[in-house]
Amino acid sequence: MNTRNIIFFDDNDVRKNLLPITYTRPIAKIRLGITTIEEKWATMLGVSNYSYLTASYLKAKFPLTARRYNLMIAGHIIPTPEIAELTMKLNLGEALCYGDQLIAFYGSARGFDQRKFTRTITPKKAPVTIQYLYHIFEANGQVLKQDFEMLTAGRQSAPISATNTVVGDPNRIFIEEGASVEGAFLNTREGPIYIGKDVEVMEGACIRAPFAACDHAKVRMGAKVYGATTLGPHCKIGGEVENTVMIGYSNKAHDGFIGDAVIGEWCNIGGGTTASNLKNDYGEIKLWNYGAKRFMRTGLQFCGLIMGDHCKTGVNCMINTATVLGVGVNIHGAGFPRNFVASFMEGGSTAGFKDVKLDAFFALAERVMARRGLKLTQADRDIYTAIHEMSKRYK
Repeated sequence: MNTRNIIFFDDNDVRKNLLPITYTRPIAKIRLGITTIEEKWATMLGVSNYSYLTASYLKAKFPLTARRYNLMIAGHIIPTPEIAELTMKLNLGEALCYGDQLIAFYGSARGFDQRKFTRTITPKKAPVTIQYLYHIFEANGQVLKQDFEMLTAGRQSAPISATNTVVGDPNRIFIEEGASVEGAFLNTREGPIYIGKDVEVMEGACIRAPFAACDHAKVRMGAKVYGATTLGPHCKIGGEVENTVMIGYSNKAHDGFIGDAVIGEWCNIGGGTTASNLKNDYGEIKLWNYGAKRFMRTGLQFCGLIMGDHCKTGVNCMINTATVLGVGVNIHGAGFPRNFVASFMEGGSTAGFKDVKLDAFFALAERVMARRGLKLTQADRDIYTAIHEMSKRYK
């Protein structure tokens, strides 16, 4: 058991690049593959206690516990067994780096702040890093396969019901206790399929790996799911979904399409909403970047919807390629809204947009969270209040 004091730190530039997803969480809280980044590290290091060095307004919910010497781990680095082993073996003052990228450091706060290392160690293989929003869905398939191997090693899956049709190797399907998978089509030729505890996959659902549905998620009847897709806890999907990461507690329960997308928590995508992931001219994608305050080239041809927490779309909304919605955005009405909407805005292309008042946002958030038996805490309110103030610079 590792007894060192572990702190996941946010690289400030990376955190800005990952907004709006990192508006409401440290980078290490992002879900990728099956688990969150911090959960991958915790499993590999054998730890259960850790804290965060993140934005000041997040500290009440994600506190920092510092000692004289700390093991500092970059929240945007996806660990491998090699990287985890090297991290655990760091001596006082040593750092694990790949090129100019700091992965981990063991030592004092001063040594970390000043980047004064007694020795630098380099892993043999470059780590997977999440430095831009699109890296989340780009890396999801690779990381999902790695997570699957780690989570299922030496364990026995629940039996696969005979009502399902399996294409490929059934040994690449793992079903946790309490899950229900009946009458579905499961294709494992391109990777594994992971079904978490108390997940329900309804009849007629078609799933192509790699795919993960975390605890209490639901795949509705007739859903068409392409890899690499991850449903976080309590997510619900229907219609057509491709290469998408839903962090948790979000719904796309009806027909419509999303692909090459990242969806935060507590979002609801209305029935018939379709979000493009390819420009009509097949051109290069430009995506809004909060740090640069402008649209930046990505080198990608495919990029869909990016949603911060507590976003909503109405029935039959149409979303342009590579649209970024901040926190607490409510899109409705006909036509395509602009492809960047700042936090706490409501409206659409026809009627225009107006500010969402915090009191109205809190009232709605409370109703949404109560459906899952959760409460909006004072720490949550303070975070959203801070984001509401920061969002004014983008309006």
